[in-house]
Amino acid sequence: MTNDKTGPDLGDPILGLADAPDPELSSYGPEDWAAFVFFWVLAAVVFMQFFSRYVLNDSIAWTEEIARYLLICVCFVGGGMAMRKTSHIHVEFLYVYLPRSVGRWLSTGVDVVRVLFLGYSAWLCWKVAEIMHNQRMVVIDWPMSIVFGIATFGFALMAVRAVQVALRHWREGDSPLTRVNVEGRHQ
Repeated sequence: MTNDKTGPDLGDPILGLADAPDPELSSYGPEDWAAFVFFWVLAAVVFMQFFSRYVLNDSIAWTEEIARYLLICVCFVGGGMAMRKTSHIHVEFLYVYLPRSVGRWLSTGVDVVRVLFLGYSAWLCWKVAEIMHNQRMVVIDWPMSIVFGIATFGFALMAVRAVQVALRHWREGDSPLTRVNVEGRHQ
């Protein structure tokens, strides 16, 4: 189904363009968009660094330091996104070989320890951010507390998302860890 003047028809079933779904934006959280912005600002800064160093042969001084701080921001804000989607790495080995009821208790314990760890980490990071308010960045005259503030926000966001995940696991009586299905597993 081609039109000689305009190329393939947009309704062509072979290309599948007529049946393409609209992008579903409701599955993205605010942390997804923040990580997206940090990432593309990081990409622009790294490109400026590359271009100025290798094309202009005169490196822009602040790009290396700012790229490092933007990478920190991407990691900590992206951690909240990974927590919401439960896509952080985890070890499934024990859950495969334990009875399902033991796996549920172990999973609940992991949820509790995760929430406590992330909450404590957010508090510690807040304390460091307070101390670092007078410390300045090397190349630009901004306080280091900005970077630690974003890391604090990331830890707090991960803690909140961990609570939400733990509550979801509690309501469902199950978690992705206990759903690991291997032949010969104890039920």
